[in-house]
Amino acid sequence: MLLVRRHRFALLFVLLLVFCSAMVVRQFKVNESNHVELREEFILRYSKGYKQESEVLYHRLVRDLENVPDKALLDDYERTLMLVDPLAQKPDNPIWRYHWQISKEIENRSPNLLRRARKLAQEEK
Repeated sequence: MLLVRRHRFALLFVLLLVFCSAMVVRQFKVNESNHVELREEFILRYSKGYKQESEVLYHRLVRDLENVPDKALLDDYERTLMLVDPLAQKPDNPIWRYHWQISKEIENRSPNLLRRARKLAQEEK
């Protein structure tokens, strides 16, 4: 008990540090799950024919693209690669445009990330 009284400020600091770290990790997970949910909602809206709503979601996804972690970016690339032909130009298809935006962002971030994305895409086939 004497040990706790002597070091109570240090113990409180450690407890506060652990709590804050846990909250930061939780927030990262929440943000990532929100992005995945938004991406899937975008794909679903477009595939069901709600073009105006899918355009709004497309613009929101593109706006937030620079803040998306690399793992989520690669997941988006892989997910949209299954839905579009990347070699065919279809600017009227928002999923194709989103895939194109993701490709540009991957190229801008790192060449290693692009190589890793290509490897992941080929593993799916």
